[in-house]
Amino acid sequence: MGAAMGKSSGVLFDSLPSTQSTLHIVMLGLDSAGKTTALYRLKFDQYLNTVPTIGFNCEKVRGATGKAKGAVFLVWDVGGQEKLRPLWRSYTRCTDGIVFVVDSVDTERMEEAKMELLRTVRCPDNQGVPLLVLANKQDLPGACEPRELERLLGLYEGVGEAPKLTHIQPACAITGEGLQEGFEALYDMIIRKRKQTRSTKKKR
Repeated sequence: MGAAMGKSSGVLFDSLPSTQSTLHIVMLGLDSAGKTTALYRLKFDQYLNTVPTIGFNCEKVRGATGKAKGAVFLVWDVGGQEKLRPLWRSYTRCTDGIVFVVDSVDTERMEEAKMELLRTVRCPDNQGVPLLVLANKQDLPGACEPRELERLLGLYEGVGEAPKLTHIQPACAITGEGLQEGFEALYDMIIRKRKQTRSTKKKR
């Protein structure tokens, strides 16, 4: 799933007043994982029919639950087609958080998703960046549960346990179920990361 062909929807930015800084988020994942559907469900709280994204979409969305309520996220939704994936790295530089959307039903492409996810999180620029894995399409029969996705996506590989600033959130982009909860978890991880960074600087 994707949206606005080759055209940034940045013109739709709201002039949202905020007492806190805007958090920059990059949304990645294979083509047809449901990235843009998730973005517009978060933005407009309704399902919008989308087309494959050629390039990127960008929207400001507000957190609506828990500690993230009122927080402003600037979300860059980058196309997931194979020819566009080399561009991901330029979007993840200096980002506050990464959202990786996975089609929980498409087990045939899970190895491909794993390869792209690990390539992203192991990039030196992305070390320690909070990661939200949205396990999309949980409403469909045969959808993998989060625990199974952890294994299939190799989040434990080479580290013994999943990275501390990682959260897997079951979700359905069409209905919106799980999306706000996922962004609440992402917000919490970003705040924890900032506290860790400040604490490290003080010790030096």
